[in-house]
Amino acid sequence: MASTLNKTIRLTPQDRNSPVKRLPSRLHKLSDTIYCGDAIEALKKFPPQSFDLVIADPPYNNGVDFGNKSDKQLEHHYRVWVKQWIELLPRVTTDTASFYICCDWVHSGFFQEQLESIGLYIINRITWKRDKGRGAKRNWKQNMEDVWFAVKDPKHYTFNIDQVKVKKNVIAPYRANGKPKDWYINESGEAERLTHPSNIWTDLTVPFWSMPENTEHPTQKPEAMIERMIEASSMKGERVFDLFSGSGTTSVVAKRLNRHYTGIELNEDYIRVAMKRLRQENNG
Repeated sequence: MASTLNKTIRLTPQDRNSPVKRLPSRLHKLSDTIYCGDAIEALKKFPPQSFDLVIADPPYNNGVDFGNKSDKQLEHHYRVWVKQWIELLPRVTTDTASFYICCDWVHSGFFQEQLESIGLYIINRITWKRDKGRGAKRNWKQNMEDVWFAVKDPKHYTFNIDQVKVKKNVIAPYRANGKPKDWYINESGEAERLTHPSNIWTDLTVPFWSMPENTEHPTQKPEAMIERMIEASSMKGERVFDLFSGSGTTSVVAKRLNRHYTGIELNEDYIRVAMKRLRQENNG
C-alpha cells in the first residue's frame, strides 16, 4: 500500500478509460492540447510557423522501439530518427523561435551537429545536475545531462533576463558612498544580489515520491527547469511546443505561465497523466 505521504500523480481506473485526442489527418489550427501520435508525423502536419518556443526531451536511445536490433544497429537507427525530426523543426517555428533540446552526454555532440546542420545557431550548452539513483560500483555516478539552447536568428530572439535572474549571497558586500552597490539585505538579514544565471544548473531537483508534481514517468523533468526555459525564451500568449511530451511537464508549466501549448506523445497513459495534471492546474 502506498504511503499517505506519496503525492505521486497516479491514474485511477476511470482515468485509464478516458479518451485521448488523436493526431488528426489535417491540422489547420492548433488548440491547447496534447495529441496522441508520432512526433515526425505531427511535425509534417502542423501549420508553418506555429511555435515560438520548442522544448524537446526525446528518448535517450532507450525508449525508441526499433525492433530486434544489435547495439550498433540500434545506435544507427536512433541517429537517423533524431536527424529526421530535427530537420522538420524549422518549418513549424517562427523566425524568432528558440529551441531547448535535452540529451544525454553520449549524444550531446551529435545533437549539436544536427541542430547546426539545419541552420540553427547554438547560443549555449546548459548542463544540469540530475542527481538521482545510487550510482555505479565501477564508474563515476552519472548525474548530469545537457540541454542545447539554439535559435533561428541570433540577432532576433527572446531572452527575458530579468525573469530568470537568481539570488546569490554576497560574500564581500561593497558600498559606494556608504550605500550598497548592486546588493540588498534580504528578510534573513543577509547581503544578497540578483545575478545573471549561468549555464550550469545545480539548483534543480528531479521529481521524487513526496513532490506534488511527481508522476510515474521514469525521466520526468522538474517543473522549475521548464519554467526557467519558458520564462526566459517566450512571452505571455506565445505558443510553446511540448515535443515528446511524456507526462506533460512543459504543457503544464506553459499553461501556468499563460502561454499556449501543444504537445505530442505516443504513450496514451502518459497523455492521460498529462491531462490530469492540466485539469489540476485549472483547479489551482
